Amino acid sequence: QVQLVESGGGLVQPGGSLRLSCAVSGLRSLRSDDYAIGWFRQAPGKEREGVSCMSMNEGSTTYYTDSVKGRFIISRDNAKNTVYLQMNSLKPEDTAVYYCAARFGFDTRVAATSTAYAYWGQGTQVTVSS
Repeated sequence: QVQLVESGGGLVQPGGSLRLSCAVSGLRSLRSDDYAIGWFRQAPGKEREGVSCMSMNEGSTTYYTDSVKGRFIISRDNAKNTVYLQMNSLKPEDTAVYYCAARFGFDTRVAATSTAYAYWGQGTQVTVSS
């Protein structure tokens, strides 16, 4: 059974930082190690948006949407099957429910496409407000 569990959300002031975690289980037993983890977010009344993505197998290839470049950093700990999203210089417009998702293979062409991901976590709320 594939499970993705997010944690680390919360309330933070503008300019602050949060680190989200996505603990992954069950994927390696299904296929090879070649899968990717993406972070998405959805604010009230808006469509789900792809934020960042990285392969769990291929070097350090990553994807970031333009609005978070230079502020967010995605990383992984393969030993813990965990992917992190370090979010710095947070802005009120970063407020959303953040989800991690998994797909087999890494392809920058679909890194931000929610329908390309087969497995999803339950989400964690991030609120940036003074």
